[in-house]
Amino acid sequence: MPGLRARFVARTLALLVAVVGLVVACSSGSSPSPSAATKLTVGLGYIPSVQFAAFYRADQAGYYAAEGLSVTFQNEIDQNLIPKVGQGQVDLGLADGTSVIPAVSQGIPIKYVATIYGQFPSVVLTRKDGGADSAAGLRGKKIGIPGKYGSSWVMLQALLASANLKTSDVTVVEYPDFGQATALAQGAVDAATGFVNNEPVQLRQSGIDVNVLTVEASVPLPGPGVIVGGTTLQSKRAAVAGFIRATLKAMNEIAADPSVGVAAATKAVPDLAKDPSTQLAILTATIAAWRPAGATAGGPITGSIESPGWTKTIAAMDSMGLVAKPVTLADLVDTSFAAPTGS
Repeated sequence: MPGLRARFVARTLALLVAVVGLVVACSSGSSPSPSAATKLTVGLGYIPSVQFAAFYRADQAGYYAAEGLSVTFQNEIDQNLIPKVGQGQVDLGLADGTSVIPAVSQGIPIKYVATIYGQFPSVVLTRKDGGADSAAGLRGKKIGIPGKYGSSWVMLQALLASANLKTSDVTVVEYPDFGQATALAQGAVDAATGFVNNEPVQLRQSGIDVNVLTVEASVPLPGPGVIVGGTTLQSKRAAVAGFIRATLKAMNEIAADPSVGVAAATKAVPDLAKDPSTQLAILTATIAAWRPAGATAGGPITGSIESPGWTKTIAAMDSMGLVAKPVTLADLVDTSFAAPTGS
């Protein structure tokens, strides 16, 4: 009998240990299992790049997973991405405010929910050695651009308008292969559109210094931010909020130490490791564009939505004939994720 009792006690203790272990395993840890995670498909820009380091970092560091998310990235230009987000084929995307306004005016159900670029990154470049150093100086010049569409086309019209010029006052040369910066370097055009965190960096590294002409002073166009479709916003609202929190966390980490972003981008896109100095220069310029003009260099990146810039842009694009039907700020943005600033 003593032996039987001992075996019974041993089995009972083993069962208790197993039950306690199961309870602890179920209650510990904040991240759900992969099968329980909310899946999000996220559309980024044209090609994988160090410019998307914050998204790569948030994924690799487990920040999305900690929010209960399983994120998949894909790359699309605005023209293709925005309809897909509106239709729910892609959950979230990165798109310019200047693309959101005409899309919503045409009935595409999307909302801009957080700012990624506090400064509009599309700019016009001219060579320092004789190129125009102001919008007024562009009169009569040949300007290279990928095409008469998208953010660069809106920016060019706004920049010319700031000097009382129209596109008819310049010669627009289209480069569908995005070779306008090379054309500027070779002297085939007098100016070229580009992104403040890309073409100017690469041209300077090749020995060509450039003037960078922006529209910030006249019309602070809303830069790229997170967009979401109406259906996704209703069905995955908590997931959208988690995605924004995780992305902003990574952005602030990278702003404090850009090497963290270069490492994340290189892991995601191994080819970037071939030229780490250029990637660091591009990312440094990107970080500067994340903050609004005049913002404190070391201040936090919050994703806030600048209402005055949106309001001015709506009016400017309407005057250009780019708004099919009238839209308001409330039609375009959801401020519950990142509260707007200004009035």
